[in-house]
Amino acid sequence: MMGSMARIVTGIAVVCSLTLGGGLANAADSAFKYVGASKCKTCHKKELMGDQYGAWQKAKHSKAFETLKGAKAIEIAKAKGIAGAPSEAAECLKCHSTAATLGPKDYDKKPLSNSDGVQCETCHGPGSAYKSKKTMANHDKSLASGLIVPDEKTCVKCHNDQSPTWDTAKYKLANGTTTGFDFDQAAEKIDHSIPKDVKGKYIEVEKQRKGAGGGNDDDS
Repeated sequence: MMGSMARIVTGIAVVCSLTLGGGLANAADSAFKYVGASKCKTCHKKELMGDQYGAWQKAKHSKAFETLKGAKAIEIAKAKGIAGAPSEAAECLKCHSTAATLGPKDYDKKPLSNSDGVQCETCHGPGSAYKSKKTMANHDKSLASGLIVPDEKTCVKCHNDQSPTWDTAKYKLANGTTTGFDFDQAAEKIDHSIPKDVKGKYIEVEKQRKGAGGGNDDDS
C-alpha cells in the first residue's frame, strides 16, 4: 500500500473539532469489540514498531476531550446554544471522545474513558479480533478481523462543515484553491507509520534482534 494510506494503516488516528454533525462510529451491533489504546500500545509503543502510541499521545486526537474544557470550547458551546459544559454535551462528545459513543456491549473487557479522547480504534476499528501480533502480521487476516484502513470517508464524519471551527482556508491545494479538509495533508500531519524494514515482517525482525525464539509478547 502506497502513499498516505500506508502511513496511517497501522497507527492510531486527525483532531475532531467541536462538531455538531457526523460523529464517531458505534459498534453496538458488531462482533468486534473495543480494547482501548492501552492494549494497542503493547506492540505499538515499541521503538521497533515505530511507537505509534507515542505519536498519538503527542497529537491532537489524544487531547480531543481535554479541548472541550477550554475557554474557547465553552465560548463556542454557549454561542451554539448548548446547555451545560461542552465536556458533558453529546453534541460535542461524539467527535471528541471515542468512549462517549460506546456502551457496555461494545467493549472487549475494560471500558474506555472519555479522557482518552479520540483513540486508535476510532479510525482503525474495534480491535478485539485483530489485536494479536500474529493476526496483525497478516494484513488480509487483519482486515477480515475488523481492521479498518482509514480513508477520507472515515475522517469527514467529524471533519466537516458542520463543525463550528470549520475553516475553508485551512488546507491549500496544488491548484491554488483551499479547503477545510484534505485527507493527504491531514494524514501527513499525524504520520505514524511502521518502519519500512519492519512492516509486514515484525515478528521475524523482532526474533532476529532478540534471538531465536524471542519476542514472546502478549498476543492475547
